[in-house]
Amino acid sequence: MTTAATTSTAGAGTAAAGAADEAAGRLLQDTSLLRFATAGSVDDGKSTLVGRLLHDSKSVLADQLEAVEHASRSRGAAGPDLALLTDGLRAEREQGITIDVAYRYFATPRRRFILADTPGHVQYTRNMVTGASTAELAIILVDARNGVVEQTRRHAAVAALLRVPHVVLAVNKMDLVGYSEPVFAQIAEQFTAYAASLGVPEITAVPISALVGDNVVTPSEHMDWYSGPTVLEHLETVEVDHDPAGDVARFPVQYVIRPQTAEHPDYRGYAGQIASGVLRVGRPVTVLPSGRTSVIEGIDLLGQSVRAAWAPQSVTVRLADDLDVSRGDLIVPADDAPATGQDVTATVCHLHDTPLRVGQRVLLKHTTRTVKAIVKEIPSRLTLDDLSPHPEPGELVANDIGRVRIRTAEPLPLDPYALSRRTGSFLLIDPADGSTLTAGMSGDAFTGAAGAVRAAAGDTAQEDGWDF
Repeated sequence: MTTAATTSTAGAGTAAAGAADEAAGRLLQDTSLLRFATAGSVDDGKSTLVGRLLHDSKSVLADQLEAVEHASRSRGAAGPDLALLTDGLRAEREQGITIDVAYRYFATPRRRFILADTPGHVQYTRNMVTGASTAELAIILVDARNGVVEQTRRHAAVAALLRVPHVVLAVNKMDLVGYSEPVFAQIAEQFTAYAASLGVPEITAVPISALVGDNVVTPSEHMDWYSGPTVLEHLETVEVDHDPAGDVARFPVQYVIRPQTAEHPDYRGYAGQIASGVLRVGRPVTVLPSGRTSVIEGIDLLGQSVRAAWAPQSVTVRLADDLDVSRGDLIVPADDAPATGQDVTATVCHLHDTPLRVGQRVLLKHTTRTVKAIVKEIPSRLTLDDLSPHPEPGELVANDIGRVRIRTAEPLPLDPYALSRRTGSFLLIDPADGSTLTAGMSGDAFTGAAGAVRAAAGDTAQEDGWDF
């Protein structure tokens, strides 16, 4: 009785300690950080919006503003060209367009931000994939004079494809259309209908003038008919769920630690960054792709043992059993493991200037694992005008979005992208020079009601018995 009671009390104490660790960690990992990206057609004013956002939120250093003012005067501008705060490349300044993804870090008293200003030109659509791949919100700009154009639809499709949970439609240059409410309402209705058909869960439309600052940081005096938030107010208040408890636990092994010292003669730990979910000591786990099972014996974080850890913490996991675990393996809960297989069907955005063709041999990088693969089929390429599939294109060129079927040399534990953006994504790499060819998202392309997209998804059973 005494022994049982002591054991029970110790177990309760351990559980309480684990709960306290987790609660403390969640307190630190609050919603104070927002990653967001901007996108839009050429000359829609993305860089000006970002510059205005930084300037009016007092996030520009004095020497930066002085340099922009000097550069603006040398170009004959009457006032500071705030677009120069983000267009840092010489070619960008000369041409007046954004070419590369520009990252900016700024903060307000309510939230910290990581901003990716992505190019608007059609030939740089692939850069938006890079900038929006980790974004929790995307601002898509539209010129009020032009309305929704093809590049707007392309950016909405990319945002939906990458499962960006929040989209802001910023109808810019309202000063050039007399701050007309009907113009704004028509554009907002058209874009919302299109984005909703792709499955974008939340769309917020804001009428702005980035050049003069209307509704960017401060409310506009010219649009009293608009009662919604400014762009910054929405960025500061949008709900971003960072609680990892609801996500499936995924831990890609990056490195095996075996010091073999007098102090740690038998230590074997598996280091890496938790991709999603929560890991807890005592939880049964499976190591993929081998399928061997064990129990988490310990978790080391920053030199200390903890009872629980969660994404995106970098930790070292110790297992109760001496298993053959190496870089590229995936440690997952024993009762919630993804299926492994060698046939991958996914939606991809092709990034490289060299086309991706059927029969091409590539390397597929999934989390920390890289395997040989071959492009078995390209069933369709997406036409963004009406979301219809162009069947059997044979190849994908730069900026194309399409469906592919890939055969890998080794089994992969690939989650659907809708379940996990980290473990449902992959890259195709050129084995000759190591350049990135294609970004892939496993599973269905879009969550909306666009039947044409689902038809392009190729949900039919894949052929068996195909030799790699």
